[in-house]
Amino acid sequence: MCMVIFAPLFAIFAFATCGGYSGGLRLSVDCVNKTESNLSIDIAFAYPFRLHQVTFEVPTCEGKERQKLALVGDFSSSAEFFVTVAVFAFLYSLAATVVYIFFQNKYRENNRGPLIDFVVTVVFSFLWLVGSSAWAKGLSDVKVATDPNEVLLLMSACKQPANKCMAVHSPVMSSLNTSVVFGFLNFILWAGNIWFVFKETGWHSSSQRYLPDPMEKHSSSYNQGGYNQDNYGSSGGYSQQASAGPTSEEFGQQPSGPTSFTNQI
Repeated sequence: MCMVIFAPLFAIFAFATCGGYSGGLRLSVDCVNKTESNLSIDIAFAYPFRLHQVTFEVPTCEGKERQKLALVGDFSSSAEFFVTVAVFAFLYSLAATVVYIFFQNKYRENNRGPLIDFVVTVVFSFLWLVGSSAWAKGLSDVKVATDPNEVLLLMSACKQPANKCMAVHSPVMSSLNTSVVFGFLNFILWAGNIWFVFKETGWHSSSQRYLPDPMEKHSSSYNQGGYNQDNYGSSGGYSQQASAGPTSEEFGQQPSGPTSFTNQI
């Protein structure tokens, strides 16, 4: 039930906080010649974080010439993979919710439904782990590439000590940090659900079927001990009968002794 409730919500939070992100930073370049200065250089970027395509113009502090620059890096692969996993996990969890609620009988008719559910759950658990790890690394690289101090190093005007370059404000990454957290929460949720889905499959039922019953094992041992005791009793009786045989014969021979003695007399 927890899977049905939380899986769609966690998936929504994961791809919404990442796929819907847009941010920016602002820099200022104060040239010696104030007319050449630009105190508000806005640089905006967004998902899927192809930063090498984000261009902006800055003053060179050498007349009216302006320098066109671009941010460094392309982190679209990890971000798009993460969002793709989140979207497909959301769609599958919705479909699974509908099946669990409205088609429970057909789901349990044969073992195919639980087996498919088990395999898909294992696959999504692996994808969540890989996607979240890759996006966490990609996010750390995005933070470095959009650090205002790193961007200022790209400007030729900021390499001259007479000019003053500074960061007005840095990009806010809180929603991207949240997306990474929800990515790993999704992995924990899907991985924890593997056991509950496995219990619905025939593999779990067959393993339970062939487990030995302790009561049956104890009863079998008891019966075997009783059987040996009976055999022991019967063999003992047989020995006693065998030993009684010669006694009877000896008893039968005893009258012949006195009879012979009488005849001799």
